[in-house]
Amino acid sequence: MKASWVLVLAALGFPAPAPADEPGERFAPPREGRIYHGVYPGGRSGEEEDITREDLAAYEEAAGRKAAWVYFSHNWYAGRAFPVRMAEWIRESGAVPFVRLMLRSNAEQGHAEPVYHVRAILAGTFDEDLRAWARAAKGFGTPLLAEWGTEMNGEWFSWNGKWNGAGETRRFGDPDRPDGPERFAAAFRRIVEITRKEGAANVSWAFHVNASDGPAEDWNRFEEYYPGDDVVDWVGVSAYGAQIPPGDGATPFREAMDACVPRIEKMAPGKRVLVLEFGCTRGCPGVDPGEWGRAALADLLGGRWPTVAGFAWWNEEWENDDLREHDTNMQLQDVPAIRRAFRESFAAHPDRVEERPRFERVPSSGAGD
Repeated sequence: MKASWVLVLAALGFPAPAPADEPGERFAPPREGRIYHGVYPGGRSGEEEDITREDLAAYEEAAGRKAAWVYFSHNWYAGRAFPVRMAEWIRESGAVPFVRLMLRSNAEQGHAEPVYHVRAILAGTFDEDLRAWARAAKGFGTPLLAEWGTEMNGEWFSWNGKWNGAGETRRFGDPDRPDGPERFAAAFRRIVEITRKEGAANVSWAFHVNASDGPAEDWNRFEEYYPGDDVVDWVGVSAYGAQIPPGDGATPFREAMDACVPRIEKMAPGKRVLVLEFGCTRGCPGVDPGEWGRAALADLLGGRWPTVAGFAWWNEEWENDDLREHDTNMQLQDVPAIRRAFRESFAAHPDRVEERPRFERVPSSGAGD
């Protein structure tokens, strides 16, 4: 790597890439009493892979704060190679790239996956692609965050147990565990183990749950999907308010988090939690997205859940049908009430947000804690 680029990374707060035979550094928790602020800055296609520098700049200007990580999807129907260009400009902005590894054939939800399904992952069909992805992630040289199996306890995604054996217990692995979640856990382990064997110790892995289980069946509890402490670095959560106008109300953020955080802490003692997705749209009668966001930020910045180490607003607008008034819009730059909630909440807690990402040396094994 050229010396000039190493200096640029240093100026941005990133470690210099480690030599090929050394593990390097990874994303670290914030300092005691601090919390990270990240974002999905929103694209135009609804497929979460077309975010731009301008999207990030618009969000950060509206929020009045820089993001510690920037979240985006890597959809394999658009290509399997590590998204190096996207990751590079995010790093140049001073944030850590957070890659949603989306092994799917299209962005439509609520159906079985015909190509990148869990059984194919377990059969090793994509091992070579994953190895190449891991080598490129390692070659990126600085810390990355990643996840596979976003909101796995939600039936809208094809890696949910509903599409992979559901509550059946006799066709895979442990006869005392539901097959659908157990297959997911095994696939998660396979993906992480492949990346680590390729030396991509700079990648920290998140196990990302939805705050509520859907369907609300015992076999579909997010605990059933947990692949083990050794392959999980962070536990992520999605907790939304109103999402589609006109809607029928919104679950308060506190209610959702109070229900799921104790479960996470029991499932994964010692793991730090990141609220990877939260948001609330305008356009729903009886729901003020600014007040919903303000209440959520008051609890996050006020330290209600000490294991929570960061949060990221889902800053997107999308169409739901042909009626403009039914469009979802959670973007700070478009919704003054949400923008005010963020700016005033940050101003009320001036020393609470960890402004820049922090890093730590990777243990020689490269394994999770």
